[in-house]
Amino acid sequence: MTIADSNAPDDSRQGQIEQAIRQVTALIGKACDASERSPQQVRLLAVSKTKPESDIRAAYQAGQREFGENYVQEGVSKVQAMTDLADITWHFIGPLQSNKTKDVAQNFAWMHSLDRLKIARRLNDQRMKGQPPLQVLIQVNIDDEHSKAGINLTEVASFAAALQAFDQLTLRGLMAIPRADATPEQQAQSYGAFQQAFGNLQASYPQVDTLSLGMSNDLDAAIQHGSTMVRIGTAIFGKRDT
Repeated sequence: MTIADSNAPDDSRQGQIEQAIRQVTALIGKACDASERSPQQVRLLAVSKTKPESDIRAAYQAGQREFGENYVQEGVSKVQAMTDLADITWHFIGPLQSNKTKDVAQNFAWMHSLDRLKIARRLNDQRMKGQPPLQVLIQVNIDDEHSKAGINLTEVASFAAALQAFDQLTLRGLMAIPRADATPEQQAQSYGAFQQAFGNLQASYPQVDTLSLGMSNDLDAAIQHGSTMVRIGTAIFGKRDT
């Protein structure tokens, strides 16, 4: 399910995005019903990378408040252009290089892709003292794919313990980008192990409440395995601009 491209007139585009958000919300509700979970337990993160400010404002008018950006420069430009939307929450969900940590530390509320203590230290030191702590998720490579970032599941406990030294960061949970071509059996195995690691983390840290797992193609399985945040882009905004 996707909506039309972003070349539609403004009024039509607003309606398209509103309808898409309703449809995605309904799919989340259906998946929650099938898993005997409350829809209030799953948050929708609208992935707005490559999309114009007008699309984000349209989604905001439709009630969406949390947005995810993958690219630092593009994301910072949007954050700074939309300071009038006081209750919007910006999540950085892409890979982060050391020379870009200051931009993320000072402009975003959440960081999803944390997998190196060097990056954690820089984010902590560069977060301005007047800001609330940066909310962070540890990225886990749940399928051991060489092409993907993230720590191994066996490293979650030690990595989380090391993060406690950083007072400008608050650990909120785990994030994963699963293997796209996994069989249902492989998917269930890796998602189940990820859910167990999340449960273990919650047992140690009471503030941990976020399991960021699931996109358009694996929404049902992610929610079945305890996801509390799904990352949806194309189904809301249409195909990415190149």
